[in-house]
Amino acid sequence: MNFNWSDWLTIANLVRLLDILVVWFVIYELIVLLRGTKAVQLFRGIIVIAIVKFLSVVIGLDTVSWIMDQVINWAVIAMVIIFQPEIRRGLEHLGRGSMFVRGKRQNEDEERMIKELDKAIQYMAKRRIGALMSIKMDTGLEDYIETGIALDADITGELLINIFIPNTPLHDGAVIIQDNQIKVAAAYLPLSESNLIPKELGTRHRAAVGISEVTDALTIVISEETGEVSITKDNELMRGMTRENYLRYFRQVLLTPEDATQQNAIQSWFARIFGGGPRK
Repeated sequence: MNFNWSDWLTIANLVRLLDILVVWFVIYELIVLLRGTKAVQLFRGIIVIAIVKFLSVVIGLDTVSWIMDQVINWAVIAMVIIFQPEIRRGLEHLGRGSMFVRGKRQNEDEERMIKELDKAIQYMAKRRIGALMSIKMDTGLEDYIETGIALDADITGELLINIFIPNTPLHDGAVIIQDNQIKVAAAYLPLSESNLIPKELGTRHRAAVGISEVTDALTIVISEETGEVSITKDNELMRGMTRENYLRYFRQVLLTPEDATQQNAIQSWFARIFGGGPRK
């Protein structure tokens, strides 16, 4: 049997391929948008309902199948109500164009943020001022932002230092940085239940590991006992970071390589999927 490419490379097949890629892209963006929010649990519930419906048809459970039909019939209205915050946030991202150019960062703003973070880290580490700062990457942190006190302030080392000065109103909790702004302070992050975390580490470190377990946020911890600087990301705890080490890591994770800025939106998206994206 001879394989003939001309039989496959037809307009109809290319349209079908485009159709599949568009659906794949939408599903991927939806997953990224929902990660780190309470909607993830609801989304899992929808998947369970779909599985029950499929099994009831295969096995022949007519009553269960009818009930699932009624649930699915009302699901569209229910989803609009339940996922209203996520739908609104997705439309805002679409309106700003950030959904399609998320891999393209403003390196000047990121460099300034790194400089201000370094200033704050050096000051607080030397004086053993405990701190917890989480930087949003791709995964939404809205559920945790809602627990904090809104600031929407420019990132400066002085402001970060003042937030974490002991016995001040905002020092207890986490600072969340989003879109090159200090979005909130005194936010609550989920505590990790991992037994691998050393016993000598306290609540701040458990919160930093906890947020790294459910999101891709980059989180900085300064120990008030030792002044040690630690970083968590992707469920990894990096302790004892020197100034040289954390600055190198920040630039590796936060800055976009020059060649990546030349990619268009679709190329950037494929790079994130297949090659780890612009944060290599």
